[in-house]
This record gives sequence, structure tokens and C-alpha cells, in this order.
Amino acid sequence: MDALDLSRIQFALNISFHILFPSITIALCWILFYFKLRFNLSGQQVWMRAYRFWVKIFALSFALGVVSGITMSFQFGTNWPGFMETVGNIAGPLLGYEVLTAFFLEATFLGIMLFGFNRVPNAVHTLATLIVAVGTTLSAFWILALNSWMQTPAGHEIRDGVVYAKDWMEIIFNPSFPYRFTHMLIASGLTASFFVAGISAYRLLKGDKKHAPRLALKTAVMAAAILTPLQIYVGDAHGLNSFEHQPAKIAAVEAVWHTEQGAPLLLFALPNEKEKRNDYAVSVPKMASLILTHDSNGTILGLNEFEGLHPPVMATFWSFRIMVGVGLLMLALSWIGALLILRKRHFPRWLLKAYVAATFSGWLATLAGWYVSEVGRQPWLVTGILKTKDAVTTVPSAHIALSLTAYALVYVVLLAAYLHTLRLMARRAVDVEEYEQQDISPQPASGSRLQAPGSKHALAHASNKNQTKLMNTAKTELN
Repeated sequence: MDALDLSRIQFALNISFHILFPSITIALCWILFYFKLRFNLSGQQVWMRAYRFWVKIFALSFALGVVSGITMSFQFGTNWPGFMETVGNIAGPLLGYEVLTAFFLEATFLGIMLFGFNRVPNAVHTLATLIVAVGTTLSAFWILALNSWMQTPAGHEIRDGVVYAKDWMEIIFNPSFPYRFTHMLIASGLTASFFVAGISAYRLLKGDKKHAPRLALKTAVMAAAILTPLQIYVGDAHGLNSFEHQPAKIAAVEAVWHTEQGAPLLLFALPNEKEKRNDYAVSVPKMASLILTHDSNGTILGLNEFEGLHPPVMATFWSFRIMVGVGLLMLALSWIGALLILRKRHFPRWLLKAYVAATFSGWLATLAGWYVSEVGRQPWLVTGILKTKDAVTTVPSAHIALSLTAYALVYVVLLAAYLHTLRLMARRAVDVEEYEQQDISPQPASGSRLQAPGSKHALAHASNKNQTKLMNTAKTELN
């Protein structure tokens, strides 16, 4: 393969690995903040124990996200020098704002969040958790601002082939940004919700009788039940925005080869790019036009209108359907669970197993959605301004292949280690003995330092609990 294909594969590998971890941490930190607020308001240690378990997983995920993000940014210079040469006046400041306003917040207060349990007042620790949550969201804000500008550029001018900023408000809040930013935040919420639900369900299936995993599971399921229909609504709005500003992408998503009125919605098909037709198509007549134009006879521009300037159809078409299919599965699982919670019934084992199987379903949906977005923008790197092939490096293909192989090997090892560590943490949490009284009895929260489960107070309470149990047992036997 030539340098262009290898560079595209390498960047796809890097972004695919990197996005796994922000898609968890952006929303997981808000879930941690919720746990902390519940502890502050109720004083029940079970919320603090849930916090302490999940903050370790947050730290692990955050670390991998930072490392993979740094290696990804290297490629702007090594693999895509034409990108920074042409649009560096836009991309550079936006990436800099992300570091200054988001990463510094996260890096500063993450230490307090992780290690300040018994060292700072409870209110300070709660504030640190909130600031880290805001930082992760700000990070997504700036990255999505840049990526959205690449999809629907605005607020710029071109002089001598170089792009310069003209209006930063138009650049940041470009036509697709509100939809893409909202869509990504909700996607992170769903990813984190099923992540928490899956690991909590795993603990319950392994015999964990404590309250913390049950509360975490219920919290995650209810969050997913709310977010999934909201995501469907936002996704529809995002699609209408893309239909207006990126019609070639929508034509590829729907595999519409020729402009037509009353275009059908393809449920299944094998797009044939050579013959410009869809093989083995299963469709709903006129439904695509109805969804995109709100008119069953509405016109959808076909790929024939963008000859040579439309994205690969097969990858875009199927990535979209995988994303939608996983989303519908999330809707079913979350609503079944929410119904059981509202009726105050226990989760059956088959549903717990389903949540375990869906632990990383958010990853699948997020990756599929990113492929729709990024592959669907091709052949443009910046729509209407810079083509992908014009930004690629002149480094020999063999060098790129070597670095691609190295990246792939490292990422496989890191991902395997990450999954193994998650499993190990969940299994160890099952084996830890924690006392029922600590789970349900209110403990001082506001204005005091936090009592760790292994603190002297907790150990003394456990000792008294054991003595009480022994005395009750002796009395029973004497009677």
C-alpha cells in the first residue's frame, strides 16, 4: 500500500483506540460526582464505597486516554504535514485551548480526587470531583469544535492557499458543532452507563451480596433509559443537519446512487460501488425521504451528483446501521431494566448476563458513529478546502508500515491489560468483606474528612459488629 493508505489506516487505528477511553471518562466522572452528592446528602457509606471503586477505574481509563491522545497528536506532523501547513492557524489554537482550559483542570484536581479522601475536607473533595468532570466535558468541547469545523468549516478566509481565522465564534460554533457535541456527550453517557451496568452485573453474578454494586447497576440502567431516547432524537437532528450541509455523506449513508424522489429506507443491502447499485436490498418504500425531508416524496441527492467527491459507500452505509442497531439494543435493555426498577423487582440472571455482554456496547456504537463521521467526510480532510491526499506525508511507505505495526502491537497489549485489570478489580471487589450496617447507616459527611472503609473507625465498627453477632449466636444456642 502507498503512504496515503497506510497513513489513513494508522490514524484510524490511533483514533479508534483513543476514543475508547474518553467515551468512558467524560460521563463516568459525572456519575462519580452523582455518587459523591448522594453520599453528602444521605451520609450512607454505600455511596462512598461505590465512588471509591469506580474512581479507580476512572483513573485507569483516564491514563490510557491521555497516553493514546498524545501519540495521536504526533501524527499531525509525521503523517499529515499538509494539514497543519494549510489549516494550522485554526487547528493549533483550538488544540491549545483544550490543553489550557481542560487538561490543566483535570491534571490539577485529579490528584485531589484520587488521593484526597482523608487529606482534605469533604467539600473540597466534592469540588475537585466536579472540576474534573467539567474538565473532561471542556476537553470534548474543544476537540469537537475542531472536528466539526473540519466537517462544516466556517468563519475563515483563504490567502495564498493557507486558511486564516476570520471569526472565532463562527469557527467554534460552526453549523454542525451543536449537534455533534451533544451527540458525543450523550454517546459518552450511554457508553459509561452500560460500562458501569456491565461490571456491576458481573459482580452480582459472581455472588457479590453488597449494596454498592446493586445501587451502581440501578443508577446506570436508569441513566441509560433516559439517555437512549434522547440520543435517538439528537441523532435524527444531527442527520437533518448533515443532509443540509453534507449531502454526499447522507447519500452514502442511505446508498442512494441516483437522485430520486421518494427514496426508500434500506434496512439491508450490499452496496455495489462498481455497478452503482444495491444488491440483496431490503427496504421500506419512501421512508428515507420521509425521515430526511419530512415528505414521503421528498428529493434526496444521489451519489451521481458528487462523482469523484463522495465517500466510500460500503463502510459508511454499514457503520451507520451498526450504530443504529446497537442503539436499539441499548434502548431495549435499559427500558426492561428501568421497568423492573420502577416495579421494585429483582433483575433476573438472564438480564444480568445481558448487561455483562453489553458492557462495551457503547464502544461499538461510538466507533461506528465515528466511522460514519470520518469516512463519510472523504475524500476531504477539511470539507471543500483540503483533500486527504493533498495533506499526506512524503515519508517512505516502509517507515509508515513499521510505525503502524508498532502501534498495533502496543495497543493490543494495552487493551488486553486494561480488560484484564478491569476483571481483576471486579473479582477482588466481590471478595472484599463489608458490613451491612456500614452500607445503610448514615455517617457524617459534610464538613468532615471522609472515613475510608479500612479506617480505624470502620475497623472498630466491624469489631463491635462481630462481637454482637457472637453474643447473639451464643444466646440462641443456650435457648
